[in-house]
Amino acid sequence: MTTPALLPLSGRRIPTLSPGASSFPHHRATLRLSEKFILLLILSAFITLCFGAFFFLPDNSKHKRFDFGLEDVLIPHIDSEKEARHSSRQVIHGVGDHDEHRHREEEESLRDKIRADHERALQEAKEKLRKSKEELKAEIQTEKTKVVEDLKKKDGPKPLPPVPMPKLVGVKDGDPGDPDTKEKRDKIREMMKHAWDSYRQYGWGHNELKPIAKKGHSTNIFGNSQMGATIVDALDTLYIMGLHDEFKDGQEWIKQNLDFSVNAEVSVFEVNIRFIGGLLAAYYLSGQEVFKVKAVQLAEKLLPAFNTPTGIPWAMVNLKSGVGRNWGWASAGSSILAEFGTLHMEFVHLTYLTGNPAYYQKVMHIRKLLAKMDRPNGLYPNYLNPRTGRWGQHHTSVGGLGDSFYEYLLKAWLMSDKTDTEARKTYDDAIEAIERHLIRKSNGGLTFIGEWKNGHLERKMGHLTCFAGGMFALGADGSPDDKAGHYLQLGAEIAHTCHESYDRTVLKLGPEAFKFDSGLEAVAVRQNEKYYILRPEVIETYWYMWRFTHDPKYRQWGWEAAQAIDKYCRVSGGFSGVKDVYSSNPTYDDVQQSFFLAETLKYLYLLFSSDELLPLENWVFNTEAHPLPVLHLGNITLPGSETQR
Repeated sequence: MTTPALLPLSGRRIPTLSPGASSFPHHRATLRLSEKFILLLILSAFITLCFGAFFFLPDNSKHKRFDFGLEDVLIPHIDSEKEARHSSRQVIHGVGDHDEHRHREEEESLRDKIRADHERALQEAKEKLRKSKEELKAEIQTEKTKVVEDLKKKDGPKPLPPVPMPKLVGVKDGDPGDPDTKEKRDKIREMMKHAWDSYRQYGWGHNELKPIAKKGHSTNIFGNSQMGATIVDALDTLYIMGLHDEFKDGQEWIKQNLDFSVNAEVSVFEVNIRFIGGLLAAYYLSGQEVFKVKAVQLAEKLLPAFNTPTGIPWAMVNLKSGVGRNWGWASAGSSILAEFGTLHMEFVHLTYLTGNPAYYQKVMHIRKLLAKMDRPNGLYPNYLNPRTGRWGQHHTSVGGLGDSFYEYLLKAWLMSDKTDTEARKTYDDAIEAIERHLIRKSNGGLTFIGEWKNGHLERKMGHLTCFAGGMFALGADGSPDDKAGHYLQLGAEIAHTCHESYDRTVLKLGPEAFKFDSGLEAVAVRQNEKYYILRPEVIETYWYMWRFTHDPKYRQWGWEAAQAIDKYCRVSGGFSGVKDVYSSNPTYDDVQQSFFLAETLKYLYLLFSSDELLPLENWVFNTEAHPLPVLHLGNITLPGSETQR
């Protein structure tokens, strides 16, 4: 009788006696043992195997159940013959007992952990069920806030490099000493508080206020998004007036709510001068980092506007998508001189504070491009096509569309501690051309600045142009050919003309534009030019002229304007513009402009303060009246620039 070499058993093969008996003849006698005894041996081995499997194999989820007919014994599922032989040897010969013991302990520990977690989760659920609905809502909100904060920390901006703070002088007080002047200054402060409190009550978080309707207001320059333009624009005015509770309210709103990731198409120019300028000024005055961080976040959103064939930025950019475009009404899709030319001050400070050369390089590229272009009669047209790099319509103005381009050439020089001589030379050349072609005297002896249109001079001057009186005075020192006295006198003449435009109205407030022909001088002719929208430019010139001459008439003229504003523009819900300054019963336009708090009231307050408050040797005001400190660039090389000296 022969015995098979392998006996199949539940998927496994078990080695038995070797069939090679012929090699060992003395063993043949054992093969003749009775069949009953052989079956007994096989049964014994089988029972031993089963008990071994029961005691030594691990108990886990991968086990299968197998019915031997005696009892249910757990055995592992083996997928291959090789694994079967290996497993069998371990069970039968006791190999790997230590590993099996360790695995068993690990599994027991895992079961204990799962049991503990389960019990803890049940306990937490019971505690939650005992809480009120309001408590649960509060907990959910807390968790959501924590997740948002964690995401902000993870994805937030990199910390800005430490840079030395420029020398800051005269950021507080400015007491004029004289009781009468102090009383006037206190009145301006009260007007500011009324404007702010009204906005706080009726328009908080909106860009501007409708003081008659007592609700928020916005215009397309802010993309109709609620970006709190009035808050940002007013911060530095609040600070220098000592309205610190109001300042802290504004700071908290900015920290919690000012978000630039909105799907809004905004004016690059307006957002730069109001928001970036306002935030930077608030940072320098107060030292609060949140303002610097927000300014940089916004500036990064404006950079895509420069992605044009020439590097001349679009007028508008979508803060979310970065897509830019120009105003539909601008000449042949052109960008506007006063817009792309009014970035230098803020962008130089951004490079200084961040170490990122991109801001400085963008504005210097604009300057270099303009320097290469032909200028008709030495004048800069108001329109430039950002695709072709060619001038649009040949219209030149020192008022709207052109004004602050010239202002920023002068102020770039001043802000560099008078080291940016290229900017000063460009300014001097431009002013010389303006004097030659645009500045005239009327028959009544009033000096005015007209507008050049299609080869001839239009004898009309806008309220916006009235800033130029202050600019001429500010730029007098440093003029070529010892012309400082000449330009200070020119500033005084412009101030006088603009005062006449106020004095010749019923309300003693100036119109939007006024003409010098047909026997009419410094008077508006068209109905749509008779409005006053709380503009600051005339008062701005009064302040500069006061600082440089201390002629008391400038304070007197400023007080006349302040009284007229308080009498005719003040309403219970704030201050409103008026539609006709020649009417004794004017209609309100129902808008409290953000620049009224940023500029008009600030210049009035400074006019009745001492010269120690924000001295002009240390501060340069951007075109929205936000003071930025002089950077002593003789000792600093801006990233991406050559040493200017």
